[in-house]
Amino acid sequence: MVAESLGEDALAAVEKAALLNAARHGGKAEVGAIVGRVLAEFPELRARAGLVSKEAAAAAKRVNALEAGEQERLISERYPDAAAPVEKKGRVGLPELPNAVKGETAFRLPPEPSGYMTVGHAMAFTINYLYKEQYDGELWLRFEDTNPRKVLPQYYDSFRRGIGWLSIRYDHEKNVSDDMEVIYEAGRELLEKGRAYACSCDEAKVKALRFEGTPCEHRGSSVEANLRVWDELLAKKHKDGTYVVRFKGDMKSPNYSLRDTNLFRIISHPHPLTGERYSLWPTYDLANAVEDEICGITHVLRSSEFRNELQSQLREALRFRRIEVIQFSRFNFKGTPVSKRLLRPLVENRVVSGWDDPRMPTVDGLRRRGIIPLAIREFTLQVGYTKTEHEYDWSILLSVNRKLLDPLSKRMFFVPEPARLEVEGAPTKKATLAFHPQKDLGSRTIDTEGEFFVPSADLAAMKRGTMFRLMDLYNVRLTAEWPSPRGEYAGDGLVPDSKKVQWVTRSHVDTVVTVPGELFSEGGVYNKESLKEVAGYAEEAASWLSQGDIVQFPRFGFCRLDAPARFILAC
Repeated sequence: MVAESLGEDALAAVEKAALLNAARHGGKAEVGAIVGRVLAEFPELRARAGLVSKEAAAAAKRVNALEAGEQERLISERYPDAAAPVEKKGRVGLPELPNAVKGETAFRLPPEPSGYMTVGHAMAFTINYLYKEQYDGELWLRFEDTNPRKVLPQYYDSFRRGIGWLSIRYDHEKNVSDDMEVIYEAGRELLEKGRAYACSCDEAKVKALRFEGTPCEHRGSSVEANLRVWDELLAKKHKDGTYVVRFKGDMKSPNYSLRDTNLFRIISHPHPLTGERYSLWPTYDLANAVEDEICGITHVLRSSEFRNELQSQLREALRFRRIEVIQFSRFNFKGTPVSKRLLRPLVENRVVSGWDDPRMPTVDGLRRRGIIPLAIREFTLQVGYTKTEHEYDWSILLSVNRKLLDPLSKRMFFVPEPARLEVEGAPTKKATLAFHPQKDLGSRTIDTEGEFFVPSADLAAMKRGTMFRLMDLYNVRLTAEWPSPRGEYAGDGLVPDSKKVQWVTRSHVDTVVTVPGELFSEGGVYNKESLKEVAGYAEEAASWLSQGDIVQFPRFGFCRLDAPARFILAC
């Protein structure tokens, strides 16, 4: 069946894309735009683009037949996260929170340790932390580790390391896996109230029934029968895939995720923290509802791919407190996926060198590249957060990073693709050059004797007689053109509008600069040119640097020392 082959998550994405596209185009959804949106979210469906197009056409037909008011009502009901951007109130920063009382708020950072921390996590965590500071609240670091097949110790460490690097201070740390017995109590309560049931239908049947809006035969099982199966599940008497516990939702709901969704499933796989103690694991929505109650969370700020309506129904069924939920769109960046589902194959298939590859949107990748923590905070405050889907351009973050690095970074000469230049009549000089034109960052002394290495591209573009200046040294007039360039000393005084050229002497360091770019080009195609290397000479002072130091190579960019004589272009 169509629904089975495409998958209910993708079908739901088609419906969502159709409604939102119609709202943006006068009530008429465009099939091509729907397909593009779905394939961007589910790139694995590109091989079945024809099927996606067919479903998109059907969804567009349904949506376009609705009155504009009905379209708006459905968007408001099903996708409140996508209705409108958060108001900025005329200032850069974060808006006030609803029902927030200073000293009585609690927030959480809820990473799933199934991959490395990304820039999206960093921005969302920064938002939560800034609100925690603004309202003098409490902040929890809570690892959502209820899928033992995905979680690994190094992923926990990645988040701790990244949060520390961002100078985010939290008050409490815990793992959801610490509270399995409490979550089991909630599961039993739902069964006893008749709000959940044990189901042994196979996955294909469940998908088909959900698509049709038809309940399975297990939905009518007695409380006693469900509790009997529950006790067997806790006793590990059933194998993976034989049973799930499902919440009794509305099987006619237009939101597929509310059609008797799973609450517990069997995963017989050792957990890095609890070992083989548990095999019945809660799904994200139930675990979050329970944990927010345990932690006393008052405000949840998270990206919109998470399902708020289901968690609200679970809170109501379990008689939990009402909490404020503010959702915003995922922090997507042009040319680089931030979803761990899409990043993991890049690492596993060795498309990138690892999670800290400087092209990766992980915190480890950004730090290795030379993005500083304050740049992420400033960028987050600058763009704020919005409920409408948006794709940020890396150039904005890099611009913020560049502005912050400028007063902090020493200037040193780097000559890409160097060419030898002998300057006739040049005086022997001990040139004392400041590391920064305005800030007192020290200086270095370079001995010059008239033999230099300068960028070959500069010399190749000059005509005989051209006057240029070796930066911070003196003027040179070209007496012989490329490919056998020569020059002559032309005085020390500044010449208006003359070209400035960086240089090094024979005392230099052979250097390679890695230049990262966007991983994917338009259409989601891997960009084979996303990582380049530029060989050249750096001045001798570069050998004094320590790993992690960031300097500016004039006319090239800010670069971070990654390894001896190897830099990465930061911005």
